[in-house]
Amino acid sequence: MATNKAVNEVLTRLKIETPSWAYGNSGTRFKVFGQPGVPRDPFEKVEDAAQVNKYTGSTPSVALHIPWDKVADYAKLAAHAKELGVVLGTINSNTFQDDDYKLGSVCNPDAKIRDKAVRHLHECIEIMDITGSQDLKLWFADGTNYPGQDSIRERQERLSESLKKTYARIGENQRLLLEYKFFEPSFYTTDVPDWGTSLMHCMELGPKAWVVVDTGHHAPGTNIEFIVANLIRVNKLGAFDFNSRFYADDDLIVGAADPFQLFRIMHEVNVGGGFDVGTPISFVLDQCHNIEAKIPGQIRSIMNVQEAVAKAVLVDQNALRAAQISGDVLGAHDVLMDAYNTDVRPLLRDWREAAGINPEPMKAYAASGYAAKIAAERVGGNQAGWGA
Repeated sequence: MATNKAVNEVLTRLKIETPSWAYGNSGTRFKVFGQPGVPRDPFEKVEDAAQVNKYTGSTPSVALHIPWDKVADYAKLAAHAKELGVVLGTINSNTFQDDDYKLGSVCNPDAKIRDKAVRHLHECIEIMDITGSQDLKLWFADGTNYPGQDSIRERQERLSESLKKTYARIGENQRLLLEYKFFEPSFYTTDVPDWGTSLMHCMELGPKAWVVVDTGHHAPGTNIEFIVANLIRVNKLGAFDFNSRFYADDDLIVGAADPFQLFRIMHEVNVGGGFDVGTPISFVLDQCHNIEAKIPGQIRSIMNVQEAVAKAVLVDQNALRAAQISGDVLGAHDVLMDAYNTDVRPLLRDWREAAGINPEPMKAYAASGYAAKIAAERVGGNQAGWGA
């Protein structure tokens, strides 16, 4: 079995990006519940993200969503983040909240609307150039609701053409990350519904195009670790979006409802070298918080990932391999279960203390007074939301 030292080394390397939109008001299609102290602009979002980094030690970057996080001076926002000990990370595009995109964005039958969508993607890359961000993340709500509504094949051709125009603008040290989701908001066809479609387009584009696996973007019962293992095998897994789902949307806290699934996924990441030095895989939370407090929701999410990663690293790889080769089915399963059933919380407390972090992040944040402070200070103006 791996030693605690090996776990500590992986935890120290593990960096998880938090999303700016997690700190704003968000909810379901039926209701958004406002909370006191919610940020009113991207600068305050970054301040909250810095708090999560302070109490977890693993979140040195914050992802932006354009135009939700549009500002007049991105260099000023980047400098503000740096002063707080974090940096601006992935730039997420938004081609799903404009009336023009009712029939799609990059797959729309109208060439003018497709050009508009591509111009927005180029705008996102220009922001990356200013902030020093490495990754452009693309998720398209494009699809159809009815048979015959549009040509499935032609929509893929339009998607390919739009992606090529975007890829051509990507800088030498930048990446294009293509996310998939098996349905929603389109109910008959979705233009990027699965990892195969995303992989097909990324392979066509070239080495700077990577697949994103969102852990909440799969049908119930999908073996996500199988997808992860295959994408790592062909060196095309560029990023994770962490969350969880039980029916339609994907904004439950990662690992809260099915921690065993998260452990299995992290095991495949570990055996595939995804936690090694120089790994191309980035880890990002992609969650909104409807009824739970924003900053504590992010802290708990990071802790859940840290626990799953620690357990994955503890898997006795030699014993597992021996059991697999000998055909010892239950023995191999027991090796995984031994690691999963290990209580890694004491190990994580020790790691945090050694790193100069409070060993109890949730309690430490609750006692800090920050929540009361921002509730008192952030009065007036418009609270940030997800733009719906």
